[in-house]
Amino acid sequence: MSLLIDIHSHLDHTLIIDKIDEIVQRAKNAGLRHIITNGINPETNRKCLELSKRYDIIKCGMGIYPRDALKKEAESGEAQLKVEDFNIDEEISFIKKNKNNIAAISEVGLDFVNGESKSQIEDFQKMISLAEELNKPIVVHSRKAELKCIELLESSKSRKIIMHCFSGKKSLVKRIANNGWFLTIPTNVVRSFQFQDIAKTVPITQLFCETDSPYLSPYKDRHNEPAYVMESYNKIAEIKGMDINEVVNNIYMNWQRAFE
Repeated sequence: MSLLIDIHSHLDHTLIIDKIDEIVQRAKNAGLRHIITNGINPETNRKCLELSKRYDIIKCGMGIYPRDALKKEAESGEAQLKVEDFNIDEEISFIKKNKNNIAAISEVGLDFVNGESKSQIEDFQKMISLAEELNKPIVVHSRKAELKCIELLESSKSRKIIMHCFSGKKSLVKRIANNGWFLTIPTNVVRSFQFQDIAKTVPITQLFCETDSPYLSPYKDRHNEPAYVMESYNKIAEIKGMDINEVVNNIYMNWQRAFE
């Protein structure tokens, strides 16, 4: 049985949810063992939980995406979600109740595209504390807020930290690697020099592969899906001059260290 992992996807997304049976079958055919689908608010946390109960290879990540950024994305139509306010403490209680049904606290973090936000920092600190309390890996979004994310995580007790689609400076990539955390290589590594550089410089023992489905597709004319995660594995093998089976086995061992 193959050991491929898509560490980060959004399978509940309206662009792909209506084809979910086919998508899961293609993932199985491609050799995937685990796919984490990630919630970003109460609505999607519940959808991801439902998907994980319906399909054996899907695991659920629950989190709170930066709320003001999510609201702007929803209003613009980018996120394709209802704009809704919610009580974060109530949602944390829901996540705690489902701690045995989730693989990670994900997707959480900071997004300062529209400026730094005190409320985001407070929410993220709550998510870090939740990951510590539940002893779960935390998968972190850090757009235009890379340094602040790292500083907050460094002051926590969490060690199972996965920086998702990290786009910060090379010095910060080195700092993350020196902290012993993980970085992900998304499938658009086929054309992204930023992610190619991360694949080159970060040890294989600290890498995961992801699709971020339906985003970041390696194929410009198709929505991304977990079956395409092989593109990340192949590119890592090419960049590092490693046998593909060695890459797959090493990343599976990373999964065992962080998630089992």
